Amino acid sequence: MADSEALSSLAGDPMAVEALLQAVFGIVVDEAIQKGTSASEKVCEWKEPEELKQLLDLELRSQGESQEQILERCRAVIHYSVKTGHPRFFNQLFSGLDPHALAGRIITESLNTSQYTYEIAPVFVLMEEEVLRKLRALVGWSSGDGIFCPGGSISNMYAVNLARYQRYPDCKQRGLRTLPPLALFTSKECHYSIQKGAAFLGLGTDSVRVVKADERGRMVPEDLERQISMAEAEGAVPFLVSATCGTTVLGAFDPLEAIADVCQRHGLWLHVDAAWGGSVLLSQTHRHLLDGIQRADSVAWNPHKLLAAGLQCSALLLQDTSNLLKRCHGSQASYLFQQDKFYDVELDTGDKVVQCGRRVDCLKLWLMWKAQGSQGLERRIDQAFALARYLVEEMKKREGFELVMEPEFVNVCFWFVPPSLRGKQDSPDYHKRLSTVAPVLKERMVKEGSMMIGYQPHGTRGNFFRVVVANPALTRADIDFLLNELERLGQDL
Repeated sequence: MADSEALSSLAGDPMAVEALLQAVFGIVVDEAIQKGTSASEKVCEWKEPEELKQLLDLELRSQGESQEQILERCRAVIHYSVKTGHPRFFNQLFSGLDPHALAGRIITESLNTSQYTYEIAPVFVLMEEEVLRKLRALVGWSSGDGIFCPGGSISNMYAVNLARYQRYPDCKQRGLRTLPPLALFTSKECHYSIQKGAAFLGLGTDSVRVVKADERGRMVPEDLERQISMAEAEGAVPFLVSATCGTTVLGAFDPLEAIADVCQRHGLWLHVDAAWGGSVLLSQTHRHLLDGIQRADSVAWNPHKLLAAGLQCSALLLQDTSNLLKRCHGSQASYLFQQDKFYDVELDTGDKVVQCGRRVDCLKLWLMWKAQGSQGLERRIDQAFALARYLVEEMKKREGFELVMEPEFVNVCFWFVPPSLRGKQDSPDYHKRLSTVAPVLKERMVKEGSMMIGYQPHGTRGNFFRVVVANPALTRADIDFLLNELERLGQDL
């Protein structure tokens, strides 16, 4: 029998299926979990695109391959991928590998169901509602609604769509021609999904009025008032304000109480994009950063970020109890949402979303929460804050590290000033030369595989590093390594 025939017949051979999956799980445990989270291993194995294509042999052919070849494919995929669970991966707003969340993800993929009706996802319909209820309670709501979305960007877009529908319900049927020019407001530090959402929903990016931020990146409520008045004077109808809790670069928290006051005066929907900062609500020590969030109409929150629940885990939470989600997005497909079913059809949540098929994103968070408890998750948040503070204090002891600002969250932004630029802040080309340092160091660290840190320009500031202190497995030794490695990589610059 040919290898391809043997492999294709696995579905009818339970022992062969088990042997394959056991072998794959063994590779996953060895390569992705043990090596992928070990400080003694590389964060990544950098290859140029053409070389990587050859190493992976990406071409899809007419004949199948042997099980031995398939297992080597699995090993290669992991080997050449970036290890986001590695303690020296500081590159994104997500990192770490929680074993209970991973167990939930494995079960989710194995069951391969869609979260649209109770009849095919009874466990997960009930589980999702309980998890959403818990998240709403942390926001400060005793009732409400919500849904898990495919990422925080979609959560933000849903919030804009819901706010528009609430004010102009006819637009669902009659479209944009029923609407006056609309205006929504957000700070210049907002996530780019607000602009994308305005374009996607047909509002146009011109409808997004950009509000000033202060020197720490927080929205200025006085300028919000001014922008609302300007929009009205120009004939636009304000309908939504999107505040941010945990901005992407600086980690800033907008002043929600003052913004909520403005929204209340003008009758505007208040959305809070807490995709990054929402998990701080679990910490009694630090939740004051989100004071006023209970006054929001909607909140986006991504547990896959600071809680390390695993991609993707993004909740949209609503204070609304009028079934706004289903009224806005529902289409009552008769082949899915029959009204004469033998159970309570309110349990069929699929019409709350624009999607049809929807993956299960609640199990990984639920299982992790069951294992850790709220207290364990709180310790995780507090530890991240403590390690970010340790990083800042250690930087201040060393020459060549210049903070962009004192952080209030776990985003630590700084310049590494190499030996050739120290003491030359008054040189006319100092900032131009300093801006070239981060890209060079980033290339060096990635090609060595020693660590990964993001960098970016910001406003008038040249390129600087942003270290995200989020991995639950981080220790002070990892922070020390980061500082030592930057010094080593940049000693000749």
